[in-house]
Amino acid sequence: MNPLRNLSVIRKLVQVAAFALLVYGSSIGAYHLADKLTHALPALSCAYDLNGSDICALIPMQHQMDHRLGPAINSGGSILMGLLPTAITLGTFLIFFIFLNKAFCGWICPLGTFQEFLYMIGQKLGLQRTENVDGKIVQHLRPVKWLILILLVFGFPLLTGMGYLNHDLGDPFCKICPSRILTTLANGDTTQLHVDTASTTTMVLSILADFLFGLVIVLSLTVRQPFCRICPMLALNAIFRKLGLLRLIKNASSRCDKCGLCAKACPMDIKEIHTEMELKNVLFEDCTLCGRCVEFCPEKDVLQLKYTVIPVFSADPKYFKGRNKAQKKWEKTNLLSRLGGSRKPAKNSST
Repeated sequence: MNPLRNLSVIRKLVQVAAFALLVYGSSIGAYHLADKLTHALPALSCAYDLNGSDICALIPMQHQMDHRLGPAINSGGSILMGLLPTAITLGTFLIFFIFLNKAFCGWICPLGTFQEFLYMIGQKLGLQRTENVDGKIVQHLRPVKWLILILLVFGFPLLTGMGYLNHDLGDPFCKICPSRILTTLANGDTTQLHVDTASTTTMVLSILADFLFGLVIVLSLTVRQPFCRICPMLALNAIFRKLGLLRLIKNASSRCDKCGLCAKACPMDIKEIHTEMELKNVLFEDCTLCGRCVEFCPEKDVLQLKYTVIPVFSADPKYFKGRNKAQKKWEKTNLLSRLGGSRKPAKNSST
């Protein structure tokens, strides 16, 4: 199969380009990008990365809760004025989000790209990978991203601004976010990978951050997209997913309940893509619009990525045969096989 016709290969190229732009923006001949194009990117692009070109929306939202809305409520001031900065952030967030919808997670996010490439490394090392996470575990994990969004992005910073919590909890998600450590390390800055002993709170948060980053690395070698499953940005994107112009459409047929290849291909283990027979728009809250379910659907036009009403990529039997063949060829090649090992790679892994 021609790699340039392989959607997964095209997506990897976009991810690499996006990673370079967002993490090394001022180092690739675009110095003005260091001043940040926006403070509202719908992906985890970290402000701690001084060479980056963007900042994710979660950073200003925490600061606005802490420094604007919280003090306004506490002092009896204008709530509207306290909410105005957040409204501006959400407005610019939506300008970006409407164009690409949740594809920011699957195509743009630096941390998502990092996890995918680690999984590829795990495959090439011949590690025993988890093809699909158990359905019960997936169901238990799904609420976590909402709890993190409500508590760490909005709740604790707001209570801090109102004077109920100490200032160290003004931006708690940033203090534990793996992307903060990833993007700074990618620029040779090791200052974020440390234990901050300034206070008990900062020490606990920095230990948790280091542990979480290490856990993401270890899990990503054998499990697809481990942090994405609990990421608050995924939750925030899910709130507005019906406003996006890019959508995942299902035209269910009588054969849809037979193979289940779409669910097996999904890196987020969204089983509903296989079982849903009523809804047309099947852009579920955990979907990152990576397009793998469409690639591995063998039925003509049953699954489609559409931009408004225009199909941009559709399930096709001919494409499926070539893609499936390329997938099997990819899976056969790993370090153990080259060294004469006997371990078999898992099926339907990411490429």
